[in-house]
Amino acid sequence: MCGAEGQLYRTKIEVSFLNVCKNCANYGEVILKVKEPEPKAVIKAKTRQIEEQETFVVIIPNYSLVVKNKREHMNLKQKELAKKIAEKESVIHNIESGHMEPNMDLAKKLEKFLHISLITQYKEKGGFKTTSSETLTIGDLIKNKRQL
Repeated sequence: MCGAEGQLYRTKIEVSFLNVCKNCANYGEVILKVKEPEPKAVIKAKTRQIEEQETFVVIIPNYSLVVKNKREHMNLKQKELAKKIAEKESVIHNIESGHMEPNMDLAKKLEKFLHISLITQYKEKGGFKTTSSETLTIGDLIKNKRQL
């Protein structure tokens, strides 16, 4: 209950069975002594610079103009395009006006039907530096991310 590490006791506290420390076992009825817990593994990182490139798949920034221009070039109305790709006319209108960014599935449908490119890859470089005496924590990752 308190989170203390060490010897644990299987204890019935009210209607629940819990593994608790010796002090917390006084709050209920001890059923049995639990085996010594194995020490938690500590992951240590060696001193080095890790260069990674994260690749993200994103929709191009000017997607609305690309879709609208290509639709108009094909002499299609929004209603006709919507019907051909099995979407609502309002979805096409919102995409072309820039009020809605298409999700990946819809972007792929539009790419295939209109023969355009809406999806591109974006690469982000990142690096993390730690020392062998430290363990890598979420806080370290946040600090390193802010430094980039």
